[in-house]
Amino acid sequence: MGALWLSCLGLVLFMLTRVVNGVEVTYDGRSLIIDGQRKLLFSGSIHYTRSTPDMWPSLISKAKDGGLDVIETYVFWNLHEPQPGQYDFSGRLDIVKFVKEIQAQGLFACIRIGPFIESEWTYGGLPFWLHDVPGIVFRSDNEPFKFYMQNFTTKIVNMFKSEGLYAPQGGPIILSQIENEYQNVEKAFHDKGPPYVRWAAAMAVGLQTGVPWVMCKQDDAPDPVINTCNGRKCGETFVGPNSPNKPSIWTENWTSFYQVYGESTPLRSAEDIAFHVALFIAKKNGSFINYYMYHGGTNFGRTASSYIITSYYDQAPLDEYGLTRQPKWGHLKELHAAIKLCSHTILSGALTISSLGQQQEAYVFYSETGECAALLMNNDSRTEVAVQFQNSTYELPPTSISILPDCTTLAFNTAKVTIQSNQRSVIPSMKFDSVERWNEFKEVVPVFEETSLRSNSLLEHMSTTKDTSDYLWYIISVNASETQSVLTIDSLGHALHAFVNGASAGSAHGAHNNPAFTLESTINLNQGINNISLLSVTVGLPDSGAYLERRAAGLHKVVIQEKQQAKDLSNLQWGYQVGLLGEKLQLYSMEGSNATQWSKFVASPQPLTWYKTLFDVPEGDDPLALNLGSMGKGEVWVNGQSIGRYWVSFLTTNGSPSQTWYHIPRSFLKPTGNQLVLFEEESGNPLHISIDTVTRNKVCGRVSDSDLPPVYLWKQHEISSSKHEKHTGRIPRVQLQCPPKTRISKILFASFGSPLGDCGSYAMGSCHFSNSTAIVEEACIGKRRCSVPQSQKRFGGDPCPGIPKCLLVDAQCS
Repeated sequence: MGALWLSCLGLVLFMLTRVVNGVEVTYDGRSLIIDGQRKLLFSGSIHYTRSTPDMWPSLISKAKDGGLDVIETYVFWNLHEPQPGQYDFSGRLDIVKFVKEIQAQGLFACIRIGPFIESEWTYGGLPFWLHDVPGIVFRSDNEPFKFYMQNFTTKIVNMFKSEGLYAPQGGPIILSQIENEYQNVEKAFHDKGPPYVRWAAAMAVGLQTGVPWVMCKQDDAPDPVINTCNGRKCGETFVGPNSPNKPSIWTENWTSFYQVYGESTPLRSAEDIAFHVALFIAKKNGSFINYYMYHGGTNFGRTASSYIITSYYDQAPLDEYGLTRQPKWGHLKELHAAIKLCSHTILSGALTISSLGQQQEAYVFYSETGECAALLMNNDSRTEVAVQFQNSTYELPPTSISILPDCTTLAFNTAKVTIQSNQRSVIPSMKFDSVERWNEFKEVVPVFEETSLRSNSLLEHMSTTKDTSDYLWYIISVNASETQSVLTIDSLGHALHAFVNGASAGSAHGAHNNPAFTLESTINLNQGINNISLLSVTVGLPDSGAYLERRAAGLHKVVIQEKQQAKDLSNLQWGYQVGLLGEKLQLYSMEGSNATQWSKFVASPQPLTWYKTLFDVPEGDDPLALNLGSMGKGEVWVNGQSIGRYWVSFLTTNGSPSQTWYHIPRSFLKPTGNQLVLFEEESGNPLHISIDTVTRNKVCGRVSDSDLPPVYLWKQHEISSSKHEKHTGRIPRVQLQCPPKTRISKILFASFGSPLGDCGSYAMGSCHFSNSTAIVEEACIGKRRCSVPQSQKRFGGDPCPGIPKCLLVDAQCS
């Protein structure tokens, strides 16, 4: 009895502690209110499934150091419930562990359950088994879909509740999302759309999480669910909350954009992102901004949607490998710090808007206690403008917003980047250029007689494979009287390889914006019976659009044109094989590979070939990438774990691959005997594959007389009693910081004067202080970080009076 009493007492104390530590999360028309306090929150999307558990602490730490308050993630239904009622939350799918790591580092969490997520994720995150539920219509007022959607949403919410992860329980989750960008498709469902929105909102709220729910891009989100904005320019495009009692929330501020095969890398500058964040706060009363993505990561395995490359949002502030991308990361950190200097005034003050010119405006916040904060905007994209504000003159660069936390002193301008830049270096660490290192296995081209699945029509690809494989063989036996004919195949997507009597007869593919295509090939037939084997390939399933369950892929017409007539083979008897023989044998796994007879590589690359080699882990702890520049199209595995599809042969308009390097997480590796397996559809050559280390070991900074000092130098007690005087001790400075475990080892270039160019390309100018390098070396060599003021005093005088000065420093870390 004593032990039982102590146990019960311990449970009571535990529950009381949890209640005491819990906080109330509410909102009003100005912001989220957490524990009774208004919050202006910066958030960043980091998806647990697109990284690895060993990466999570570093990613979250770097996000926190970048000034974020919240980590946002989707929940990936198709991975968590691969079969009805069978759940998986292990390894990369351990979302509870991910959320607890967020909490351990003192940040909040926003969970976008969806469970439809889009996210350039195969089938929009929906498990494919939903496709075969009788009578189902996805994302509509449809009972079968609502039944399974509610089951999964409830499963996730109850799991978080049981772990005490909602804020009222003492956890970090302050916000949840139901559905995703539904307004884009709502009209297509006619009278089944609006009731579904109301049902989804009521269902979510009824789960009683204790925190608010949002619906992004859903202007008719029912109370109390908050409608939010997604896009690049929500300061311009957001229609605003649909109730005066709801805050302005930006759930997706795109830091670049997703990339598809055949297209170049989308870019978005740090200056543009910062401008639109400041504009959202000023113009839309924005109080919650989430960067999508803050770290994009990797679409491991077959998780990318149609034509999406394996690397995801590599241009985010944290790149695919988790390395800090400068100046984007640092410029946004400065923005966050500047906004936080005046966040109390912004959230509690009254806003007045006044004109400063034709395209210039002042957004001024006055609090009841006399505090003042101003955001001065120049919306002219070409001209710098001098404006008068409160009896002072301010120079506003084109398309910029200046932040004055005290309505007097300029702390930050969105267009002035004073943060260091860095470059990503990829250094070969291990080459696989020896024929003896490789083994191969030829994929078997099936013939009609060996098929067991048959139909008198061309089957739809996705419905037949059930998403168990990218590959579906269509096989037919034809009797030919002429030896030369033209084979024409119409496909709904995504790629196709044709074989006649086992010999290659051509390949073709579609594209992201036009997946359908036609393959036309002249073929040689034998007189008599011929086997035509057509390998249809999907490159991810579609991720969006109304009636997703009706989307189709694969072949829909096959014709052989002989001299005298055209034979339509579409409605004859076809045989089918789902997947590849190598997949059935699990050649990608250690067990399957060891149980299969491989051949020595003969150094003559052929299509439909599996390749295998072994390697030891490269030294160090820098991220690793597989250079597949010599390959064509296929998939790659390391120790049985797929690191994604590759399609190096699909070139952009400038003739380069969309992606060449493929991330190998170090957690996938062991010290020795690692197995690398590739399935190559085309004729890529594995002898030129290498494993490279990825670093950002060059850092460079440039500041001029007109640039601003770092925001961290802002100190309220330094403000003079005269509000027209500037802060003291605040001057521009070059700040350099090396990656962890490295130090500045060499100053590659340093010039105080008038250096030409910028960190991408520079040269000595006509004005140069001769001791520039020595002074910078003294300040920086051997240190992980250093700060060098751009001042004549620091450099011992003025080398060229009357000329505006600049300090440019380029350094090597090692």
